[in-house]
Parts: sequence; C-alpha cells; structure tokens
Amino acid sequence: MAVRVPASEAEKVAAQLLDLFPAGIQERALGGSAELAVYTDEAGEAVLRDVFPDASIELVEGGWEDRWKDFHRPTWVGGLWIGPPWITPPTDDAVVVDPGRAFGTGAHPTTRACIELLARLERGSLVDAGCGSGVVAVAAARLGFAPVYAVDLDEVAVEVAAGTVRRNEVVVDVCRADVLRDELPSVDIVVANIELLVVEQLLECLAARVAVTAGYLEAETPRARGWTHDERLEVEGWAADTWRRRH
Repeated sequence: MAVRVPASEAEKVAAQLLDLFPAGIQERALGGSAELAVYTDEAGEAVLRDVFPDASIELVEGGWEDRWKDFHRPTWVGGLWIGPPWITPPTDDAVVVDPGRAFGTGAHPTTRACIELLARLERGSLVDAGCGSGVVAVAAARLGFAPVYAVDLDEVAVEVAAGTVRRNEVVVDVCRADVLRDELPSVDIVVANIELLVVEQLLECLAARVAVTAGYLEAETPRARGWTHDERLEVEGWAADTWRRRH
C-alpha cells in the first residue's frame, strides 16, 4: 500500500507511517511529491486506511515480509559508511542504524546533507537537536566531534537513539528535551534537521558559534538574524545550510 503526498510533507507522513509500521517503509521521490509505501496484510491495510483512507493498493508476490529491507541500502556520506544491521560494514568508519520507529536512517537527503556538511567543519563539541534515530549524532562522534549530545522531545526517538549509540559503541549523551524551551548543553556546533519554522526559532536562541540546519526544500531558506551564511548543500530537492555566528 502507498500514500502519495507533497514532498514538503514527506517527513511528517513518514513519521506517522513508522508509528503504524515500525518494521520500515519505502519512500520514492516523484518530482514535487513523494510516495511512501508499506508492505502489509489485510489487517495492516485496515490500520492504514483508518489514518490514510486514500492510500492505494498494489498486490505483490510472495516474500513481501522482507521486501522492505531491499529499500534500506547502505550509503557513503562524509567518508562514513551508513547502513542497516543486516549488511556487514566494509570499514570501521561505519554507522549502523536499524530502521524503526524514529525518522532517520541515513538515506534521507537531509540526513546525508547534514553529515556531509559536518565532515567539512572543524571538530568540536556538538548537539544534535531533534536527533530522531540518532544517526547524525553517531556520525558526528565517528567523525571526531566530542563531546556529542543527542536530544529529542519524543520519548520513542530518545529510546531509539540510545539504541543506535549502543549498537555503534560510541560516546553520545542522549536525553529528552524540548529544543525550543529547555536549555541545551553549551557547545560549539548545533545540528538541527527539523522543520523550517523550528529551525528559525532555534537560530534565534542558540549560543553556539556554528549551526548546521536542514529539513526544508531547496526553494526555502531559514531566516537567520545574527548569523552569516557559510555554505549550502542541495540533495534531491532538499537543502542543508551551515551558519556562523556573527561577532
């Protein structure tokens, strides 16, 4: 079954689908829209239609129970191998992430862009604000940033991120926090791969010297008073930016 939505809504819908089908989903870009699919049975169809009544159905041959794994393929970003646990990493410079209930497997364009921009920065202390599965925080630790903190308001995301940290045997402090209301650790760099409005609000209150932001389309640019734009990376219609605090 598949749900087609505007590209700008893909992240939100993907999070909803992963809540319903934590084993994983498949996402395909279609110009200005995105198609998000799940492999399921009749019981799963009823669950999906309760939330997405316009979802389309396509019958597939046997073996669909493991078909979703075919979508989660490894990728190289910023010199790191990022992939699922059922594929053996070819290097120690790896981030292993299990697709599940929190957004962020390393495959999404905004995640890849954030990691690539981080790889180009001078190392220092870092907060992943809105960490999801923790893939960016773990990648930062692999790249040599320290100390690294991962925070998210969603309890499931915090649980999954902590699991990602344990799986990769890196040092990352994971905690639950509201990035707009709670005081974040004092660090050199903040990464925020979240929706545009939250990015703009976060930039207003950050004390870090560098920010890496993403979660919006390439046609969009955050309002960033007090910051100087350093670099933009566009990947498959999405954008990520590096900002430096004005002195």
